[in-house]
Amino acid sequence: MNIVNDKLYRERVYAIVRQIPVGMVMTYGQLAIVLGDGYTARTVGYVMHGSDEGVPWQRVINSQGKCSTGRLTIPMNLQQELLEAEGVIFSEKGKCDLGKFQWFPEGFEPADDDQIRLFG
Repeated sequence: MNIVNDKLYRERVYAIVRQIPVGMVMTYGQLAIVLGDGYTARTVGYVMHGSDEGVPWQRVINSQGKCSTGRLTIPMNLQQELLEAEGVIFSEKGKCDLGKFQWFPEGFEPADDDQIRLFG
């Protein structure tokens, strides 16, 4: 069985993504860390590509603070536009400040600013 096609695997990803508040983001790698063994940034990205309706997929971005779907959506840059509408600010190079906009589920909050970079 392919793990990313497993319904329980996918639903665990979606359950956390549904908790991300409006105007906040998580990274693919951060989700993988929160979910634990068997999850990687790559598989989380694959699962998000086929997310169910009602899953705020736009709130999951890459570790650089950028959207990874720029050329995959119509219109182009839809993910960034959706996030900007929620109040997430991007630089001219398409990068948001993870120190300001990255959300952490309860129990996974960083102890200090250095830890934020570890989740990026």
